[in-house]
Amino acid sequence: MCGARMNDQEQQPRREARVEPVSTARGLGQGRDHHWGEFLVENAIRVLGFSAIGFVVLIFLFLLQEGLPTFFRVELPILFGQRWYPTFDLYGTMPLILGSVLVTIVAIAIALPLGVATAVFVREVAPNWAREILKPMIETLAGIPSVVLGFFGMTIVAPLVRDVLGAPTGLTAFTGALLLAYMSLPTIISVAEDALDAVPKSYRDAGLAMGATRWQTIWRVVVPAARSGIITAIMLGMGRAIGETMAVMMVTGNAARMPVTADSLFRPVRTMTATIAAEMGEVARGSTHYHVLFGVGIILFVLTFMINLAAASVIFQKRRRGGLR
Repeated sequence: MCGARMNDQEQQPRREARVEPVSTARGLGQGRDHHWGEFLVENAIRVLGFSAIGFVVLIFLFLLQEGLPTFFRVELPILFGQRWYPTFDLYGTMPLILGSVLVTIVAIAIALPLGVATAVFVREVAPNWAREILKPMIETLAGIPSVVLGFFGMTIVAPLVRDVLGAPTGLTAFTGALLLAYMSLPTIISVAEDALDAVPKSYRDAGLAMGATRWQTIWRVVVPAARSGIITAIMLGMGRAIGETMAVMMVTGNAARMPVTADSLFRPVRTMTATIAAEMGEVARGSTHYHVLFGVGIILFVLTFMINLAAASVIFQKRRRGGLR
């Protein structure tokens, strides 16, 4: 019996020695599989990231290909003139540019205080049960089609503007600004609310510990700490407003006039996006009018790029000052 036990004890290390190489091989196999899986995922993410940038570059190159002939066929004084009459070869884009700028600025001026105040209420003031209801409802508003809002503006908002404000017609720049402000609100509220939610709780506790009231802590501590996110929300809302086409085309009157008078806000205007949407389907491919519409698209692209660049510069300056961590 003792001899049998000793034989079993002598064979047990040998069995363990035989098992160890098998487990090591399995570990190496699993490690290689994990390495290959990680390699594939990283490269897939890299390819998708570069493809998104590539799509933007391709779109810009397409705009350049179709829009650059504009600057060779049309003289700059005519191209940036004050009269847009393609029938008479007058392609002045200034009424379109100023119309887009006017409608966008007024829309952001309306949506900014409402959006930031609503985001502060949802994040800092409203109870948890109300926040769980309000935030999905606000995000749902962004899914309403612009055509539906355009019909609402033509049938409800435009008559109110005409009757209440005494405008000659309800299809004015102010009507378009009201609709664009409404369409920008969900974006501004959602992004600003996320920025406020990202502010650490220690900031609020520190403000209250210094003797500040709840409102002083919100407006002087929390909101400044979330400034970069709020600026991003404003820029996204502005991009939503300046790029909107259908609703603006339906409620602004589409009159290519210079909005430089005191009552321009309550008169019809025409935006760049509405011009492209209204006239692109009627022009002959390769004609001067065709290339000018793509030139208007280039101008719109440059304006949007400048807005984003200004927002990025503000954010980067705050990072250099140590405002973001």
